Amino acid sequence: MDVIVTDVEKGRRPSTVPGLGRQLRSEEMVISMGPQHPSTHGVLRLELVVDGEIVVDVIPHIGYLHRCFEKHCEHMSNYQQVVPYTDRMDYVAAMSSEFGYVVAMEKMLKIQVPERVEVIRVIMAEFSRIVSHQIAIGTYGLDIGAFTPFLFCMRDREHILDIIEETCGARLLYNYNWIGGLSHDVKPDFQDKVREFCRYFKPNIVELNNLLSFNKIFVERTANVGVLPAEVAINYGASGPVLRGSGVAWDLRKNDPYSIYNRFEFDIPVGSGERGATGDCWDRYMVRAREMEQSVRIIEQAVEMLVPGDVQSAIPKRIRPEAGEIYVRTETPKGELGYYIVADGTASPARVKVRPPCFVNLSALPSMCRGSMIADVVAILGSIDIVLGEVDR
Repeated sequence: MDVIVTDVEKGRRPSTVPGLGRQLRSEEMVISMGPQHPSTHGVLRLELVVDGEIVVDVIPHIGYLHRCFEKHCEHMSNYQQVVPYTDRMDYVAAMSSEFGYVVAMEKMLKIQVPERVEVIRVIMAEFSRIVSHQIAIGTYGLDIGAFTPFLFCMRDREHILDIIEETCGARLLYNYNWIGGLSHDVKPDFQDKVREFCRYFKPNIVELNNLLSFNKIFVERTANVGVLPAEVAINYGASGPVLRGSGVAWDLRKNDPYSIYNRFEFDIPVGSGERGATGDCWDRYMVRAREMEQSVRIIEQAVEMLVPGDVQSAIPKRIRPEAGEIYVRTETPKGELGYYIVADGTASPARVKVRPPCFVNLSALPSMCRGSMIADVVAILGSIDIVLGEVDR
């Protein structure tokens, strides 16, 4: 871990900050936010170079979690055992992480999964997107100082987790998407419960917007703060709501469809500078709020497409792909998640490399923070919606 270089023997103050690339000016000060700070959303340390209350630069320090996901995958005895480890990257949207891995493996193995499996996977992935955005929106309200919206989001999130738990027995880490199928079929009343949730949830999105999204204090704390222009977001490789918040309509479900997403009608919400500059914190937040509406649209269409079938009929008895490599990307709630898998003809992968959206999106943080106030750093970091299990994979 980088530390501030000091010259204690000569009694001088810290003068050089590794990563800053220059000497510290006399009016500047270095302060540390995290890794125990509650607003860093996990074990993340931000080294702030400040001039009074103005942020001159931000240097993120990662690596406190030591996940070692990729090396764990390479030492599993078979490919299927990798799935539970994918759950633990973005652990608030585990279905989406599983989805990307099994899609990559099925493409490598040339497996055609049943229609019923595809539909259930899409429903679960969109449930996962709503659950993730509810965590992002609820905790963002807490960061800004609004407690009640967090309770509203947690209340609605429980309805989804009840449906998922009834299906696979888990509420957070699922091991539900298997290579070639699913671990469990849905219950006979699954469709009715999904329809009931959609009817229940749609008016609650409006309620949340009235309570938080258009609240005067919340807008003033987030509008024109942490502006990320579209060209800068693209250059950083940002994706998901961070990129779409900057006005770029890029969503892999539409731009590079996988599974059966090309069959659904839905819109791509983008930031438009509605309350301030395009690409500010409010735009990134609002993209997530509006994406929940679009996820409900997809779920309502998918639940009517559910046909009978065996969800385990295409699961191979033995998984041993021929030597080769593959890269597949999917659209998770945080952005573009890519799996690069190298097979060497054995029962376990020779190499697994993950392109996680949280890690890439976090790299844009210094650009968004420079020139802002110290208090704005909390709002800017929360608007990125990082999960450290994915950053420190």
